[in-house]
Amino acid sequence: MNQADLISEISARKTFAIISHPDAGKTTLTEKLLLFGGAIHEAGSVKARKAERYATSDWMELERQRGISITSSALQFKYQGYVINILDTPGHQDFSEDTYRTLTAADSAVMLIDAAKGIETQTKKLFHVCRQRGIPIFTFINKFDRDAKDPLDLMDEVEKVLGIESYAMNWPIGMGQDFKGIYDRKTGMVERFTSGSSKTSGKPPVSGNLSEPDVREGIGDALLRQLHEEIDLLDLAGNVFSQERVNRGEVTPVFFGSALNNFGVPNFLRSFLEFAPAPQPRTTNMGILAPETDSFSGYIFKIQANMNAQHRDRIAFVRICSGRYERGMNVIHTRSHRRLRLAQPQQLFAQERTILDEAFAGDIIGVHDSGLLRIGDVLTEKDGLQFEAMPFFSPENFARINIANALKRKQFIKGIQELQEEGAIHVFRDLHVGVEAPIVGVVGQLQFEVLEYRLREEYGVKVDIQHLPYEIVRWVDKNEKTIKLLTESSMSTVVLDKDENYAVLLLDDWKAKWLSDRYEIEFYQQPKELTDAQL
Repeated sequence: MNQADLISEISARKTFAIISHPDAGKTTLTEKLLLFGGAIHEAGSVKARKAERYATSDWMELERQRGISITSSALQFKYQGYVINILDTPGHQDFSEDTYRTLTAADSAVMLIDAAKGIETQTKKLFHVCRQRGIPIFTFINKFDRDAKDPLDLMDEVEKVLGIESYAMNWPIGMGQDFKGIYDRKTGMVERFTSGSSKTSGKPPVSGNLSEPDVREGIGDALLRQLHEEIDLLDLAGNVFSQERVNRGEVTPVFFGSALNNFGVPNFLRSFLEFAPAPQPRTTNMGILAPETDSFSGYIFKIQANMNAQHRDRIAFVRICSGRYERGMNVIHTRSHRRLRLAQPQQLFAQERTILDEAFAGDIIGVHDSGLLRIGDVLTEKDGLQFEAMPFFSPENFARINIANALKRKQFIKGIQELQEEGAIHVFRDLHVGVEAPIVGVVGQLQFEVLEYRLREEYGVKVDIQHLPYEIVRWVDKNEKTIKLLTESSMSTVVLDKDENYAVLLLDDWKAKWLSDRYEIEFYQQPKELTDAQL
């Protein structure tokens, strides 16, 4: 493939993550983007547990039962000459570790806001992660077919709470029961809203230019007058739209609509494809790496075991950062310096997978893993290449996991090891207890429920979870005197992590500071090799 064709293929890629607080409608928006793009023909509902249809991106049975997204899903489809990679992430804060890592694979983000609730806690946290990475952020304010905050107040909230300027690409006409549609500020066109449950009237409202009488009919003089006043205010006192400022993450384009009714989603997708960036250069230990570089490179941001329960497979999600993948190509696994043959990488569509012949920078592909690969590993044609280190999250909740049936020991150890390699849990070994009763650390309590469910359903192992009072873990140097002192202390428990590093479980930060000051112990927030690996 010549350089011009390579650049053309890469430029067609749009890879983005959707971020939001739980229940803002994130998975619903994902479904409707797929529906509008022609990737699926019937959207699933994530509301009712008894519904026959479920969200395409929610492939785990527990996700369907709980009506939430637990794992990140990669979904790819083609639309109007673009190749779109959507990274649907968990909104629940207990799974933020998976979400944060997934955001490293995105070139832009779509921030979804509930029109009635405004900016919520988890949205704020994820937004700041995007800001730190400097990626463009597009905002979709959802559920305007219900009672909502004033749109001007919502715009103001985005600016004050998140510290980013906002620019309304379209504007809502009314809200809730009086929601009449949206007005496109660039074209002057109005798209009238028709609720999915109220199609009993004779003829549907007419969409078109706002100056047309048929379009204005049914909106009402009061709402038309309010629309003109608000648009005049935005034109006079609003922020200025600039592609360059969007690219730098200084201003967020804002769209209004109702994802559940697929209203405003087509308008949003068309504008997003116009303004969202193609794959961007990456910082490496060898300098800035351009996506159109000839040599292939990518890194693993997620590992998922048992996506296909019948085959007990493990899939590593790879973000391609440069060049072109070809079926059967050989790459170097930089951590082990081993050569690997990528025989059957797959295009991912939630649980469905298709064998790929080629893929390009910006794409997300799935690679079969026999146990060698880890999150953060680099696959490349050029040995020694390293990308920025993956974010590390220290667990805040701890429990001892005991097996209920000793005859299931082999399955239990395998399950714990594989789930640890996914990055969902941190496994520690008590110095005085065997591997049959490990201590597991997680970021959020809900992860213990997921752990118990997956061990039971995927590995056939029932466990007893004994919660521990510790709130933090710190790493220490391998010093015999220090280890002995901490082992004998009633304030701490000394453990080994997966790489045989010494770590200490502590009740709280105050106890850690007291021990550090009293005995001159240096505690580390993460294993030292992770700190040393930072670019």
